[in-house]
Amino acid sequence: MPPLKVCIVGSGNWGSGIAKIIGKNIQKSNRFDPIVKMWVFEEIINGRKLTEIINKEHENVKYLPGHKLPKNVVAVPDVVEASTGADIFIFVIPHQFITRICDQIASHIKPGAIGISLIKGVDEGVEGLKLISDIIREKLKIDVSVLMGANIANEVAEDKFCETTIGCKNEKHGQIFKELMQTPNFRITVVDDCDTVEICGALKNIVAVGAGFCDGLDFGDNTKAAVIRLGLMEMVAFAKLFCRGPVSIATFLESCGVADLITTCYGGRNRKVAEAFVRTGKSIEELEREMLNGQKLQGPQTSAEVYKILKQKNMVEKFPLFSTVYQICYEGRLVQEFISCLQNHPEHMVKSL
Repeated sequence: MPPLKVCIVGSGNWGSGIAKIIGKNIQKSNRFDPIVKMWVFEEIINGRKLTEIINKEHENVKYLPGHKLPKNVVAVPDVVEASTGADIFIFVIPHQFITRICDQIASHIKPGAIGISLIKGVDEGVEGLKLISDIIREKLKIDVSVLMGANIANEVAEDKFCETTIGCKNEKHGQIFKELMQTPNFRITVVDDCDTVEICGALKNIVAVGAGFCDGLDFGDNTKAAVIRLGLMEMVAFAKLFCRGPVSIATFLESCGVADLITTCYGGRNRKVAEAFVRTGKSIEELEREMLNGQKLQGPQTSAEVYKILKQKNMVEKFPLFSTVYQICYEGRLVQEFISCLQNHPEHMVKSL
């Protein structure tokens, strides 16, 4: 078989972090084409094109400064050029842009190509919340897996040990992705519970916003532990409500579940911005612009999509943490009232799970 060509769609901190792993792994394998194309949204940095900087200096100086990318990772500013001829797509862009990007490349997809989404978020569909993998499947007509886990990009780029979870229905594809991305310090577990893996990656960002409120209000570690526990229960309950197939509780014990939740509630951007929201009184939009260097915040927007579904199903009161995060972010509810969603959380939820 001819070697498989890989295209990374996206080049933020996580996209660049995974490119570092993939570029190195491909150099040691005969299964893949040695050149990895990485689509980069073109920006001018100190008078120079970002793609030019990456290709000459092998560093994404805006989104992953201080980390050298392998020389076989080639930055391409045109997404159609980057994707043409690819056998494997790694999608790692803010979820807000996935529909437009898929529309641009749909007519250039090679028959038999496969994809994997590293995108933590959800989109709004006609009938409510929609998984990013479903958008990619429908737009590109390819098989799509997902990768979610406790994977802070800078730590992955520094080769610090972590785990991650791939949700994949096709065992052969799962092994290809594992060979492409696993290293001794980036350990991958493959499960077939794809929807649960993906919904974990989206919902944990809502909980992290709650954790940030908790920090901003100086509630302490005991209270944050309650936010994490109650948030995890709401994640399980919502997955059972939303996912099409059976939901395995074991999936929540993988890296995509409890590990990613803990990491995000202590170290993620959603927590950081939510804390600043409390301490500064500025809006989420202002803080996103000021604090994230062009990156996008997922938690508040995901809370809005989840809230719409809960309202449609008349279940807002059964998910007090998710609902309160949404109301504080978008409806002007006082952040000081956040504690009430913990005090009044339904005790029966554990039994119902």
